Amino acid sequence: MSDPPPLMPMLPKSFDGFRLELDPERQRADVILDRPPLNIVTMAEREELRAVFEVLDADAWPEHVSRLAWNIAAPARCRKPVIAASRGYCFGVSFELALACDFRIVSETCLYSLPEQHLGQIPGSGGAARLQRMVGITRAKDIVMRSRRIPGRQAYEWGIATECVADAELEAATERFVEELRGFPQLAQRTAKKLLNDIEDANLSLAIEQEGQAYGRLRGSDDFREGVEAFHHKRRPNSPADDLHGA
Repeated sequence: MSDPPPLMPMLPKSFDGFRLELDPERQRADVILDRPPLNIVTMAEREELRAVFEVLDADAWPEHVSRLAWNIAAPARCRKPVIAASRGYCFGVSFELALACDFRIVSETCLYSLPEQHLGQIPGSGGAARLQRMVGITRAKDIVMRSRRIPGRQAYEWGIATECVADAELEAATERFVEELRGFPQLAQRTAKKLLNDIEDANLSLAIEQEGQAYGRLRGSDDFREGVEAFHHKRRPNSPADDLHGA
């Protein structure tokens, strides 16, 4: 196994209001706040501190391999809607990345597969877990344990893909999907995504409670007031993007 990449090239050369002292031989890192006289922590410093600790936390070998799923889960953590558009082969990590997205649009030539069994391995970035929640244990075992290839149309029928289109229509279908999502208020979209992700593992009563709390928070939003007013006046709600275009 090769050595892990060096830590320092991953970090900026200077920091805002603090400094980092590394002692690799002693496996020690000191983060020293250094903004005299009061060590006030700015917003920029907060972000840099977060990045530093993430880099320090990632500097573990070979334990970092077990965090591969965290990288691939970035689309799920993103507050914005994320669409995966796939045609042709979509195997292994590519399939796992698509599974971490909110929506999957596939063409009829798309082939999903988790081929790791042929390598004496299993999916390592959340593919098996996400598949089981989407299609159930029987179909998940069929896909994972047999390294079975799933055509786009079948992926749609099994509930893996959101939409299946002709190969030549993939880009146009994705564009329509994007424009549709852009028409919704952003706060409501972010809230819906977070809620659905948060309640995936919750029991029904807890999920309903969290849904009600999110609903209550949105009732006080400008987007909700605008939506209700637009409904009563039988017009399209104005979005922040509309306001910017009209300015």
